[in-house]
Amino acid sequence: MLRRLHPDQPASFAFTPANQAWAEAQITKYPEGRQASAIIPLLWRAQEQEGWLTRPAIEHIADMLGMAYIRALEVATFYFMFQLQPVGSVAHFQVCGTLSCMICGAEKLIEVCKAKIAPRAHMLSADGKFSWEEVECLGACSNAPMVQIGKDYYEDLTAEGFAQLIDDLAAGKVPTAGPQNGRFASEPLGGATTLKEYTGEAQNGSVALATRIGDTIKRIDGTEVPLLTPWQDKPAKASKRKVTAKTIKDHEPKPALSTPVDETGVSKQEAQAVKKGNPKKAAKAAKAADAQPEMLKAPKGKADDLKKLKGVGPKLEGVLNELGVYHFWQVAAWTADDVVWVDERLKFKGRIERDGWIEQAKILAEGGETEFSKRAK
Repeated sequence: MLRRLHPDQPASFAFTPANQAWAEAQITKYPEGRQASAIIPLLWRAQEQEGWLTRPAIEHIADMLGMAYIRALEVATFYFMFQLQPVGSVAHFQVCGTLSCMICGAEKLIEVCKAKIAPRAHMLSADGKFSWEEVECLGACSNAPMVQIGKDYYEDLTAEGFAQLIDDLAAGKVPTAGPQNGRFASEPLGGATTLKEYTGEAQNGSVALATRIGDTIKRIDGTEVPLLTPWQDKPAKASKRKVTAKTIKDHEPKPALSTPVDETGVSKQEAQAVKKGNPKKAAKAAKAADAQPEMLKAPKGKADDLKKLKGVGPKLEGVLNELGVYHFWQVAAWTADDVVWVDERLKFKGRIERDGWIEQAKILAEGGETEFSKRAK
């Protein structure tokens, strides 16, 4: 389906102060240079504020995130959750028309929309309060047919009940979300077989909360209790540990275990252990240095095609050649310690054992063929 921006666009867009603060807080969730990851929540908040997603809003958010306009437009036009044309000021009805809902009467609900709102999807009603569209499955099949209004589901609808719901909205009433036939949730139509203490007179948690705060059709506008950056600005818990010179030293930055000092692969901590006379770590460092398999500065004669090993592509073959591995006989002779040494230097760790390089190399070194090498030809 082709999705285009509406031809009539406002001159500009700006978040409300509350929404601007919220948007800036969302950006802090992502590391420096990755601000574009916040594109979807910011576009959604702009839509909640305006009712639909305008071009100035898309471009404003792109500027906030340091994105090219086309990248933000790609996101906005790809996802059907974003409305690219004006919607009703009171409610936009999304009628599920997929199999379960269609069988249970979705077509009748669409007829109600055509009669009471507008003859075509995405058209505004005469008073501008309502609009509608047919959408794909919304995942409430057990309560079909259903309609989504804003962020809430209205389920187990009939044509008559849906028409009354529209009239109530037009009169300024706030409808109760959830099942409209008295069901508590999605228990069998014949009645609950378990948890029978919950009846249609009760409300499930989400419906009860929405009803209590009158939030069933209200758009998010930034005036809600702000949930900005709960991961930031939290006061540090007082530590019960006594601060000593040792605890300060323990918290000083330490060299990474995996950072080698030189080509032997000995880590900085292990090298320090050798200097300080730590016998266990020194032994580990010595073993790591001694474990290096036989490497060559250049191939002996013509290099073997290492891509005949399952799991080795052109890039990985280049890495092996840089290490000094050119022949099958080298791989075939690797010990367990050799495998650890090589694996630490590969950008694709774990493939040596997972793909059985040593077993394959032994066959290929003797002039044989493996099932993979036959296919690789």
